Amino acid sequence: MRQFWVLALVAMFAIACKGKSTNAVQGEASPTEVQTVQTEQKVYENDYIVQVGDMAPDFELTMDDGSTFKLSDHRGKLVMLQFTASWCGICRQEMPHIEKDIWQRHKDDKDFVLVGVCRRDSLAQAKQLAEGTGVTYHMVLDTDSEAFTKYATAKAGVTRNVLVSPEGKIIMLTRLFKQDEFNQLVKTIDSLLLD
Repeated sequence: MRQFWVLALVAMFAIACKGKSTNAVQGEASPTEVQTVQTEQKVYENDYIVQVGDMAPDFELTMDDGSTFKLSDHRGKLVMLQFTASWCGICRQEMPHIEKDIWQRHKDDKDFVLVGVCRRDSLAQAKQLAEGTGVTYHMVLDTDSEAFTKYATAKAGVTRNVLVSPEGKIIMLTRLFKQDEFNQLVKTIDSLLLD
């Protein structure tokens, strides 16, 4: 009977240790264990994870009219991405200026695209934002911050603008609504489209 209990204990120990290597018992990771390798993300000024000169990360999202917006489909055009949100007061302050000083000046230029990328907003919220600020450019629904987190850290805020060259490279990044910076954005767009 005693031998039975000894064999039972040995069997239970073997079952408990099954699949673990000697390394794992010693506190080191077993080759069979799944490990996540964290890559360090570079963060630049204003919590951007991209910088001027980088290729603009591609994304594909639904627009407020139900069509699809894919950034890379607009190669050959100057593209302005305005990251915004219905819950952002500074966005509401900036958007009428974008409408008046940029969109109304260049909306008929086939080589220019401007979209508001609505972070964590529903279609109804995006439409209310556009109506409330008087903008007529299209809103793109970034409900899960999928596009936003390709450009800035998840904790970063809006408003921010990304100007993308016809070749797909980032040529200007803005953050918040600073008049001097906004004036430079307008001047850059004018120089690229009117010259």
